[in-house]
Amino acid sequence: MRIGLIGTGRIGSFHAAVLARHPAVASLVVTDMDPARARQAAARTGATAVASAEEVIGAGVDAVVITSATSAHAELIGRAARAGLPAFCEKPIALDLAGTLGALHEVERAGSVLQLGFMRRFDAGYAAARTAVRGGALGRLHTVRAATSDPAPPPAAYLPLSGGLFRDCLVHDFDILRWVTGREVTEVYATGSDAGPAMFREAGDVGTAAALLTLDDGTLATATATRCNGAGYDVRMELAGERDQIAVGLDDRTPLTSTEPQGPPAPAEPWPGFLERFAPAYEAELDAFLGVVRGERENPCDGREALHALRIAEACELSRAEHRPVRMTEIPEA
Repeated sequence: MRIGLIGTGRIGSFHAAVLARHPAVASLVVTDMDPARARQAAARTGATAVASAEEVIGAGVDAVVITSATSAHAELIGRAARAGLPAFCEKPIALDLAGTLGALHEVERAGSVLQLGFMRRFDAGYAAARTAVRGGALGRLHTVRAATSDPAPPPAAYLPLSGGLFRDCLVHDFDILRWVTGREVTEVYATGSDAGPAMFREAGDVGTAAALLTLDDGTLATATATRCNGAGYDVRMELAGERDQIAVGLDDRTPLTSTEPQGPPAPAEPWPGFLERFAPAYEAELDAFLGVVRGERENPCDGREALHALRIAEACELSRAEHRPVRMTEIPEA
């Protein structure tokens, strides 16, 4: 297959390397708003660099991988759909419901394929947790605790473009909560703190956030996130039922130190970031996409999944702003 990739930043360059060595990919065409960066990525991977997204789409590609700036996602999804090309896009589709729905309507009108990059669905730990929960190994699930902690804040210029901590970061937790449990969120209560670097206050964002989520079967879930976890990159989920409890993301690189005399020591090499922690999952999601393009499997993460997660993030932002619980029925679905 001939694959086009639009955007050769950090995650785009990672994806380009994965695609270049995949046995099903015969050739790769890349572009970026920064032509020099696209040429560098092409040189590293043996790809062909072109000047624009239009050239990628017109280069006889069989599918498109979109890893550009978030602000361009919806437009590029629409272009791919109108060209009849299957598309893989990193989350989010857009930073608002209107933009997300507009792109989804383009895909549906064209009858094309859109797979979203929620990589945690392809992580072995989360997959095992899903099997345990849905197979009844935990008994009745009553509590879920999810946490995403970045080791250091992103550049200040990124914050106003990110959509905020709930939409940019916790949206992964909202998606994986639905995927693992098979349940829907009915109500949220969320808050956040801008204590810490001034750039969060200047951007109208928060550096730490917490949400209490009620699921449709009565299960309670908490989801927390911070941009300032100096110990390392920490992404975990704990699921407790009446019969047993399990944890995802607890291994010898988890940046967590026990204070108990018999507890495990501090990790020798804590996870430094998301690319290292989820590298196998990123590879697996692209392998799945290529299988979808070849007609060998069903889409494992349709674009509508991004809409569900974004609605939860929108409800959390409303809750934080108005200091009240928000029912999901208050957030538009279409």
